[in-house]
Amino acid sequence: MRLKKYTDYALRVLIYTASKPEGELASIKEISKVFDISENHLSKIVHQLNKLDMLKTIRGRSGGIRLAKHPEEINVGDVVRKMEDDFILLECFDRGSDHCVITPACKLKHVLNDALEAFLEILDEYTLQDLLSNKSRLRQLMDIAD
Repeated sequence: MRLKKYTDYALRVLIYTASKPEGELASIKEISKVFDISENHLSKIVHQLNKLDMLKTIRGRSGGIRLAKHPEEINVGDVVRKMEDDFILLECFDRGSDHCVITPACKLKHVLNDALEAFLEILDEYTLQDLLSNKSRLRQLMDIAD
C-alpha cells in the first residue's frame, strides 16, 4: 500500500508545526522551503488541516499556522484516514468498476482488506506526539531554532 503525497505532506506539515518552539507560528513559505514542496500545494493541505481542526491559521502580517490541538490529541491513523480519499487497493474494492470474473469466489480481497485494517489499527496507536520523540534532531534537520 502506498499513501498519496498529499497525506505525506500533511503529516510533514503537522510535524514541522509541532516542532516549532512554544508560541511560535510556522508559515507555508518556510515549510515549502524546508521540504521543497510548492507553496500552492501546501496551501491546499493547510486549508484542509484547518477545516479538520488540526491546524489553526492566523491571518495578517504577523500571521501563520499552529496546531489547533496538543500533539497528543492528533492521531496519526485519523490524519491518514481523513487525508486519503479512498483505500481502493484493487479493482474488486470498488463495486462500481469491478469487472473481475473471480470476485464472487476470490479470497484475495478479504486478505488485503484484513491487511488494510491492520495497517490502520497500527497507525491508530500513534499520535503526533509520538512522532516528536526526537524533536531536537527534527528541529536540527528542519533548521528550526530552539
